[in-house]
Amino acid sequence: MGKVVGTVREAVQDIGDGATIIVGGFGLCGIPEHSIAALREKGSKELTIVSNNCGVDGWGLGILLENRQIRKMVSSYVGENKTFEAQFLSGELEVELVPQGTLAERIRAGGAGIPGFYTATGVGTVIAEGKEHKEFGGRTYMLEQAIVGDFALVKAWKADPFGNLVFRKTSRNFNPLAAAAGRITIVEVEELVPLGALDPDEIHTPGIYVQRIVLGGTYEKRIERRTVREANAG
Repeated sequence: MGKVVGTVREAVQDIGDGATIIVGGFGLCGIPEHSIAALREKGSKELTIVSNNCGVDGWGLGILLENRQIRKMVSSYVGENKTFEAQFLSGELEVELVPQGTLAERIRAGGAGIPGFYTATGVGTVIAEGKEHKEFGGRTYMLEQAIVGDFALVKAWKADPFGNLVFRKTSRNFNPLAAAAGRITIVEVEELVPLGALDPDEIHTPGIYVQRIVLGGTYEKRIERRTVREANAG
């Protein structure tokens, strides 16, 4: 009990300079947009952000980039953000590119208390430089370290006051992994339901991983790249 906070501003108030934050979402799908906006308003600097990508110009994590709040980005895809490109090329932004499956497993391992694991993904490429290698069954693998965040920012569909979470469809993506891997996990939700309203079989993330819950209110849920077919197309 006591996990529900009144405002998103209150939820992020102790995220200070230099924090490592794992942020859920995939592209713009399922991002904790209100928490990101509150963090921009707070103005914390020198942040390390772990997320599949860094939003787009003017939305999602892109607004933290524009405000010069991110020092390092650990992600898999960076191709939708001109601000990201400019800051990286100028040396202002440090980037650690991680294959998407490896990133997911590094976050999952962090939440499970596993310090590292071996994978064949990336062996023989630049991401393998400086990493420990071993052979298993005649194949070379490299060691990847788990990721644990000082904080995790997560977006869920429903939650109860204990912090049990339900994610909706594709917005589930990286959110459950992020929720488990934050030392302090902050979850914004579309709907807060009473205790007992959630069927135990539908809960995706148990409340033991969640420290703070805030009702998010209205969501824009922008589309990252809108692609439509012409009206007269066959």
